[in-house]
Amino acid sequence: MQPTSKRTALPQAWGYKKGRGRLIGQTKGGMNTKLNAVTDTRGRPVRFFITAGQVSDYTGAAALMNGLPEADWLLADRGYDADWFREGRIDTGTPPCIPGQKSRNTTIKYDKRRYKRRNRIKRMFSRIKDWRRVAKRYDRSPTVFLSAIILAATVIFWL
Repeated sequence: MQPTSKRTALPQAWGYKKGRGRLIGQTKGGMNTKLNAVTDTRGRPVRFFITAGQVSDYTGAAALMNGLPEADWLLADRGYDADWFREGRIDTGTPPCIPGQKSRNTTIKYDKRRYKRRNRIKRMFSRIKDWRRVAKRYDRSPTVFLSAIILAATVIFWL
């Protein structure tokens, strides 16, 4: 008789897929994991998605944007600048405020004053990384690592 495992899988919306390995990939700074997040207007996290370090930001954007409620604006950095992403957000009624990539031939107009509010997202990431377990990535399993991130975010922002 084989032992049965009662491991519960985290939902895909949290960033976990079965068989994705440790989600640690090579970047310019070494081995790393990339954390994508969606926050509300006050900078409180709503959704997370983790990928390996070398994976494009578009993968995280596509995973996080499905099923989001309509918002007044979408603030994101240059890594999320893609025509398909902009058009998808406009179709759902959420105009994007994303500066264009420096390699673009045509310039993208965006509201610079509104874009400065993106610091709330940066502060959210900074506060989550105050937890040493998250900053140093002690966990080998992506499930446990994502659970630590969600626990830190819950304690910091929602309790």
